[in-house]
Formats: sequence, structure tokens, C-alpha cells
Amino acid sequence: MRLLIVGSLSGQLSEATSIAHRRGAKVSQVDSIEQATRALCAGQGADLIMVDLNLDIAALIAANEAERIHVPIVACGVNVRPEAAAAAIRAGAKEFIPLPPDSDMIAAVLAAVSDDERAMIAQDPAMQDITGLADQVAGSDASILITGESGAGKEVMARYVHTKSRRAKNPFISVNCAAIPENLLESELFGHEKGAFTGATARRIGKFEEADGGTLLLDEISEMDARLQAKLLRALQEREIDRVGGSGPVKVDIRIIATSNRDLKKAVSENQFREDLLFRLNVVNLHLPALRERPADILALADHFGKKYAAANGLSHKAISKDARDLLLTRNWPGNVRELENTMHRAVLLSREEEIERNAIRMPDGSVYTPGEDNTARRAAETAEAAQSAVGKTVAEVEQQLILDTLEHCLGNRTHAANILGISIRTLRNKLRLYIDEGVQVPQSGQSRAGEAA
Repeated sequence: MRLLIVGSLSGQLSEATSIAHRRGAKVSQVDSIEQATRALCAGQGADLIMVDLNLDIAALIAANEAERIHVPIVACGVNVRPEAAAAAIRAGAKEFIPLPPDSDMIAAVLAAVSDDERAMIAQDPAMQDITGLADQVAGSDASILITGESGAGKEVMARYVHTKSRRAKNPFISVNCAAIPENLLESELFGHEKGAFTGATARRIGKFEEADGGTLLLDEISEMDARLQAKLLRALQEREIDRVGGSGPVKVDIRIIATSNRDLKKAVSENQFREDLLFRLNVVNLHLPALRERPADILALADHFGKKYAAANGLSHKAISKDARDLLLTRNWPGNVRELENTMHRAVLLSREEEIERNAIRMPDGSVYTPGEDNTARRAAETAEAAQSAVGKTVAEVEQQLILDTLEHCLGNRTHAANILGISIRTLRNKLRLYIDEGVQVPQSGQSRAGEAA
């Protein structure tokens, strides 16, 4: 992870910097918004920008958007009036953090944008077969397509392959193709030259060049539009890219890994994905089994997450009681590893005994999971109840409720909610923006609508 601090915040953010360093993040600092945009254009990538609220955050976001730079921004400040914090959010900041910061809040914000600490845990034979194949091909430069359900650990596998490759000491750059608007993704990947379009006041180095010598992960590549698919295909074939507005190709030496939770063969048949690009990416396919298909990993992952979140929250590590372990094994885990991780995070926070007790294993809404339930029957009953409650409402009202409930279930994660809903992340963002304008409370990352921490 790469953290960029903008403004005179080094003293107040010493705790954030310390936590970021412990997570293996690279931290850099500039004094002004102009320096921040110049640094990003020059190829000093960032996964998160923390900005002094006294600076013009709206101008920074506008400058980044003009240069087609997509990086989440968190505003920070000391003794800030609530209306000033709200103005920063309206300007485009994803979060506001009061200074001096709460260490748990900093850890949560950094965790929300970084998967660097996620370990590859494979004790189940089904998963060991996949990691064995990954070990075999990691040393090559072959493109790899990693497939599997949302939350199964595709990015973790991509990082694992990178660490086992000859490129391990070079950059690992990740781009979420679903999270970046279409009009920004081309510059994000390929960069652009000064004057390439209105607002391009400097050359901008894209992710292909940032990843030179290392690995470029194209996460959720199925969301890339057809025009960019064609440009990506050429880059993979020729090992060179064309910056937007460039006069000549730029050679790059990278290894491509792509992920998708969609059936790309079906997407090809529906003319939503290029067949020649699929062939180019799918030299080796690593298909990750769902967590329910690798039961031996459930307890190993639960132990790992228990230790991780005890440390993150400054708590003593607790073993998981036998009753709680038995309960974990009864769960079907439709949200896969990500759902198990959130469950263990809650359990660490809720546990009151010497061991993590059965009662600490709860659903996102706080209800206790009851073993032995017929999940199919329960879901059918819930669906029937939801359908009955929709009677008398407009289609727009039902849609809004479905979107907000799904977002709450996903603890505010827009990408996962969009996947469950079967809509694009852009469509979801547009609808949420409309709801916010209407005064509707929308769950943020890591929170429910009630404002409870995940």
C-alpha cells in the first residue's frame, strides 16, 4: 500500500504513519495540492491520500479529475467544525478523521484500501491443489486469470503469485477496473501526455509504467469496456503501451494477472468481452473454490483473523472455543473468506469470555446464527416476507430498499454490493448519489446504516 500525506500533518499523523509502516506501506508527504497532483502525474502512485482540511480539498479533487487521476481522499483536521467536515465529504473526500486520530479508526481506514496483510492460508486439499499450480507457474511470465466467487481471495492469490515470482522485489500494482469510472480508466492504465485533453497540464504516468519490472493486477477485468479491451490486447501482444495523446509507443516489462467473478466465456458469447483478449489472459487459469468447498480452511482462517483483529484493536488474543468452532463449521459462508473475516472481526470485539464464545459469532445485524437451520427454507421464507412487504410501494422505493439493504449486508462495500445486485459499480454509485441528495442515510465502508462499526 502507498500512502500520500498532503499538508502539515506529519506530527498529528505520526500514529497513522506508524500503523501504515507496520502494514508495510510506503508513506510520502508533500506540502501542497499542486505538489500532490504533480507527484501522482510523475508516477508516484498512491492508494490513499490523507489531506489537511485547511487545504482546498475540492481543488485537489478537481485537479486530479482533470488529469484523470483516481485515488480515494481522506480529510483530516484538528478541532474541525462539523459543517467543515461535511463540506469536505460533499467535495468528494471519502472519510473525515479528526486529529489526533483514534488508532482503531486509522487501522480501519488503511485496511479498507489495502489487502497487503492478507495471508495465503491453504490447509484444505482443494486449495492446496490450486496453490501448488500457482507455485508451478509463478516463476514464468505467463499471464494468469484468477476466477472465483466474490470474496474467495482472488487478490490474495495474485499477491501470492507475485511474491513467488522472479519479479517479487519489483512493484505489485493493482487496478480495480470496476471501481474506476470509464472516462478515467484509460489514463489510469496507460497514462497521458501534456495537452492530450482539456485539463491535462502535465504528462501522467499510468499503472503500466508504474508496474514496469513487476506485476500488474487487473481486478474485475470483466467490467472493462470494449474499446479499452482492444487497447489492452495490443499492449499484451506488443509489450508496449500508447499514452493518451502520445506520439509513440512506450516499452513495458510487466507480468499481467487478471481476476473475474463472472463467467468470461459467457461474457464472450454475449459480446461483452473479447474472445482474443480472453485467450491472451487465460494462459493459466487459477479457479479458487468457494469457502464452502474447502471446509478445512474455515478454522485455519478463523484463527488467523482472530489474531489479526485482536492485534489491530489492541486486545489480547483469544482462542476460539470448541462451541464457537463447531458453529463456524455449520455456516455455508455465501460471502466466502470476506464474510468469515468480518464475522471474526465482530467476534473479537463482542467476546466477553476468556475464549471467543459461541455467542460472539453473530450475523452483520447482530443476530445470533442458529445452527441446524434449513438455509434454503429460511431464505425462501425471507424472500416471501420481503415480497409481501413490497406490496403498496413503488418500484423506485423497492429498488432503493433493496440497494440499501444489500449495501448494509456488505458493510458499505460498493463493489461487492454491485456484484450481488448484478449492476455495474457506476450504476450503483449514481443511485447512491441520488439517495444522498435526497437526504437518505447511506452505509459507508465498514458501517451499517445505524453507524455501527463492522
